[in-house]
Amino acid sequence: MVTPDINKMQELEIQYLAKSIPKRLEDCKFEEVIDIYIPKEVSHPCLRIRKKGDNYEITKKTVVEVGHYEEQTVKLTEEEFKVLETVDGRKVHKKRYLYPYKGYTAEIDVFQGPLAGWVTVEVEFETMEDKNAFEMPSFCLADVTHEEFTAGGFVCGKSYEDIEENLKKYNYKKLFI
Repeated sequence: MVTPDINKMQELEIQYLAKSIPKRLEDCKFEEVIDIYIPKEVSHPCLRIRKKGDNYEITKKTVVEVGHYEEQTVKLTEEEFKVLETVDGRKVHKKRYLYPYKGYTAEIDVFQGPLAGWVTVEVEFETMEDKNAFEMPSFCLADVTHEEFTAGGFVCGKSYEDIEENLKKYNYKKLFI
């Protein structure tokens, strides 16, 4: 019997709204990300099927405490993903740019389709000390780590107009590459 490849980890991250597109972003490596959240009837599903570049996985994200999550991830083959992507879930499509910033990698998500114009920046950390010491980059507008409206499970299946009122609270302006 083969044991599935399960990766269980706790995330330490900060998420920002972008204020501007950082210089030379178009020169950075990026991956197409397609997320499908299930069940679609739940307002914030915690189960995600993902295609990220040539990698495929299914992840269950559980809140440990506000702003901290535990993820359980199982790697999938492309064939398994193709079968699972047919489920009736809510989708999000984005390009994730890997932008080097002061020794970290800022993951800059440029949303596509109905969410076009929305750009977020996420930075992950190894320790709580690193997270607490990190200063917001100048190309970022606001820390939205604890804002539910930015979570993938919440925005899946929505349009920019659906989240626009939340973005207006931060004076967010649409951004395009």
